Amino acid sequence: MTLFNRRQAIATLGAATAVGLAAPALAQNRKITVGALRFTSHAGSFVAFERDYFKEAGLDVELRFFEAAQPMAVAIASGDVDYAVTAISGGLVSLAQKGAVKVIGGALQEEQGIDGQKFLVSDAAYQAGITEPGMLDGKSFGMTQAGSSFHYMGAKMAAAEGISLKFKPLQKVGAVIGALKTGQIDAWSIVPHIAKPLAGSGAVHIIGDVATYLPDYQVTTVFTSTKNASDEQEMTKNFLAGYSKGVADYNAAMIAKDGGDAGVDEMVDLIHKYVYTDRPRDKAAPSIINGTMRLNEGAMLNVASVRDQLEWFQSEGLVDADITLETLIDTSYVETMGS
Repeated sequence: MTLFNRRQAIATLGAATAVGLAAPALAQNRKITVGALRFTSHAGSFVAFERDYFKEAGLDVELRFFEAAQPMAVAIASGDVDYAVTAISGGLVSLAQKGAVKVIGGALQEEQGIDGQKFLVSDAAYQAGITEPGMLDGKSFGMTQAGSSFHYMGAKMAAAEGISLKFKPLQKVGAVIGALKTGQIDAWSIVPHIAKPLAGSGAVHIIGDVATYLPDYQVTTVFTSTKNASDEQEMTKNFLAGYSKGVADYNAAMIAKDGGDAGVDEMVDLIHKYVYTDRPRDKAAPSIINGTMRLNEGAMLNVASVRDQLEWFQSEGLVDADITLETLIDTSYVETMGS
């Protein structure tokens, strides 16, 4: 059991109030599993885990890692994972329709003035003259699965440019990277901490920004099982309280740079335990820093962006046309923007 003195208890209650969430059950020590990808954009979970914010919220957390969004959604639905951060996918929407999962907050969002996700092309495509997204007509575009965020980003860009793409599902992010570097696919879109190092290697090239086509795009969300959202409200509030403290620390260090270079270095050290673990710290640091994007404070959710994503899935026939936004999201836990 985790014990707190009076000062610690007051501090924890204050932190929970600061993010607009319920105060945690201090001595609960409830075991939960949190799903994640080894992306900088999942830093909120990493920081909350490393700095004991989940423990302060009465939760004993195990992190479980995945290689794509869809399997994580299935793990939430089956009860193998309690909470996770990932992009909205067609599979997640379908699980929501079955009453299995709910989006309960926002995680990563494109924001004006902050470097975001990039459109990339293979070196072969670049050398052939493809230097802008609008020049990709008829070319192949990598994705993990149909209905993934990669599919959505590519399709929205193509619609805006009046072009067509040949989407190629490759199941895992690593497989997409390999196919792009070897010219087996022509293009892809991905977060900057992956895009910039790939471009720096010369094997691929950045040709545009996702935010040009999807400003304020809610890239990833926080989600859980419908059962947790409806029947485990205290646990869910406690998770969001701990997670939101991790997000606040990340934004303060990497966006506001409140701690200066020392604060950035400390945050890079923490993230490196989970991201680019196969590289020495000095090699991983530039990629981690390049991947800096603001995470949603207090897990605020951009409802307008989620609505746009749902409507796109429906227009493509990837999910049923009668699924409502309320089936997918529960807005009772966090503040929202858009409508």
